[in-house]
Amino acid sequence: MAVDQFDERLAQIRLRFASRLEGKIAAVENAAAQFSSYGASRIELLETAHRTVHELCGVAPTLGFVATGRAARSVEQVLLQPLRARRKLTIGEAADLRCGLDELRAAAGGELPELK
Repeated sequence: MAVDQFDERLAQIRLRFASRLEGKIAAVENAAAQFSSYGASRIELLETAHRTVHELCGVAPTLGFVATGRAARSVEQVLLQPLRARRKLTIGEAADLRCGLDELRAAAGGELPELK
């Protein structure tokens, strides 16, 4: 594949990633609103949210969204303890998650204009 074809393909992948990023962050936020409840569905939501954030941790920096990947890693760290213990988030963890998601949204917003 020629360099210009590679660059074109990478640009398409970056655009697709960017177009889906806001929806992924919103999905984690929506799930987070239910993390404090009890029950099996809470664990499934937590697992799904963690998977989404974990994906962002790896894919974002690979595509050049370094700050987004770093912010996603912070959110992932908040989710790991309750996920491993299969429990709801503590009040402190819920507050940390809200802050982390705000930072993730800000990091993504700061990097997305680069695509235009």
